[in-house]
Amino acid sequence: MLALRLGRRSGAAVQLRRLMVAAASGGTGFLLLSSLGQALAHPEAPGAASVRLAWCAAPVAATVHLAVAVARTDPGTRPRPGLSAIGLGPGRMMVLSVTTTALSCALGSMLALLFFLHLRGDLTGMPFDGDAGALLAAGRPLPLPATLTLLALVPLLASAATALSLRPREEGGLRGAARRRIAGARRPAPAPAADDDVPAAAMEAPASAPAAPPAAPAVTAAADAEAAPPRLTASPDGLPWGVAVLVAGIGVAGYANRAGVALTPDLSLVPAGLLAGWALAALGLALIGPGLTHLCGRLLQAARPGAVRLLAGRVLMAEASRVGRPLGVVAAVAALAYALVLRYDLGGPVLGPLGGLGAVLVAGCTAATLVTAAIEVRQLRADTMLALLRVGAPATTLRACAALRAGVLLAVFGPLTVLVAELASLTPGG
Repeated sequence: MLALRLGRRSGAAVQLRRLMVAAASGGTGFLLLSSLGQALAHPEAPGAASVRLAWCAAPVAATVHLAVAVARTDPGTRPRPGLSAIGLGPGRMMVLSVTTTALSCALGSMLALLFFLHLRGDLTGMPFDGDAGALLAAGRPLPLPATLTLLALVPLLASAATALSLRPREEGGLRGAARRRIAGARRPAPAPAADDDVPAAAMEAPASAPAAPPAAPAVTAAADAEAAPPRLTASPDGLPWGVAVLVAGIGVAGYANRAGVALTPDLSLVPAGLLAGWALAALGLALIGPGLTHLCGRLLQAARPGAVRLLAGRVLMAEASRVGRPLGVVAAVAALAYALVLRYDLGGPVLGPLGGLGAVLVAGCTAATLVTAAIEVRQLRADTMLALLRVGAPATTLRACAALRAGVLLAVFGPLTVLVAELASLTPGG
């Protein structure tokens, strides 16, 4: 009930993001049910239905990724100091985030089931002159366990991923050390048990010397934190592994495509080696995203930077993990779309309605995840930007900083996407 109340009091932007998760879950659930309909309509060809079900892995992963990103930016379920006093600490708020994500995905799955039954003619008769009945096994009874299992797949995976992403972690770094020092300073020092426990230096001090007043705990902690050497932003460690996986994926795809594969809408005829190579290349792009973003931030600060370049580079370095991974996923999806449409001439009319729906889901979810990650970064940097405005920084400088970050990322990831798509679809004789 608390999750429902918090969700009802959220703003329009938050509700829109939750509806996006519900819509993505509904589309993915419809694709999963369509694979079940394919298996029921053609029991003599179980391999084709299995391949169609395997192709649903990409929309499922994109939907789960979007659900986690939306849960991270939800202000209604974010831990706040005032709620800890009534028992709503980080762990309880994480449970609320998981519940909200599960409810959004379950709503989409229910809508997918209703739309699927409507197209089959199980609710109000056969629509569209029965054209969709052949694809969805109209007239055949649906097995209830398989239907419920497929519909529960996206809510369960999204809830588990949200719980793993938002689990409470022990605070580290300088801020955590300072807070631990403050907590230790507020504890009363134990009284000595006997006179022998008093240090000799204290016994030798003259009685007329005034005692020094104890320093404030917050001042002591702040001084200790300032005296400590500044810790540089660590570079994400996935860049070497991402490059290795990307090169391996391009090699596997090139070897599988050595005879010049001609792709057709029949998904069961796609070579397994080509799919494995594309999957490895996409995984490599997703892994190198944070490292490339961090490297872009370093390059912006090279060669005596000004205020705009320095601020843009520091923000990119600090938020490389949050923005880089969704950006790498978007680059992977764009590379695959480039290869399918421009190299293999597999457009929307060739893929059919279900293939087109899957492509729209993957592209839309990845783009929405990138936008949501940018919103999360903006929320986290709101206090810093407000402080800059208060000290007199022009608003045009902040806008120029944001435009510079977007331009540098586009200049780096754009050619990389085209290059990966060309190499992954290249034949030895091409």
